[in-house]
Amino acid sequence: MPTQDQTRRLPSQSISQDITSLHGLQTVSTYDTTRADASVANLLQAYQDMLMQQQAETEKLTLYRAATDAARLAEWEFHNAVLAMKEVIRGQYGSDSDQAQAVGLKKKSERKRPSRKKSVAMA
Repeated sequence: MPTQDQTRRLPSQSISQDITSLHGLQTVSTYDTTRADASVANLLQAYQDMLMQQQAETEKLTLYRAATDAARLAEWEFHNAVLAMKEVIRGQYGSDSDQAQAVGLKKKSERKRPSRKKSVAMA
């Protein structure tokens, strides 16, 4: 039997089938094994551990999503504040000032003038 790749998640269908198998096993009253990893107690413990880990994962994903949303909103608030500051600099000092250049704006006098396109006459 080839080695199983345990770095990937199991498909939810496989887990659902495993849970169904466990519930079906609980109806078999004569089940008894010498394998410790296949005992009913071990199966129930593994099932409870899986449920607890899935719950912890869901809680952490929820916290992660909330933190992501908060960071995204903070980034937008900062960006909007910088845009407002640039507007104030442009209004207070002018669009051709050194102060405008200091905050990352291009001086009006350094902008390239648009050039006319020469139309080609059709013959």
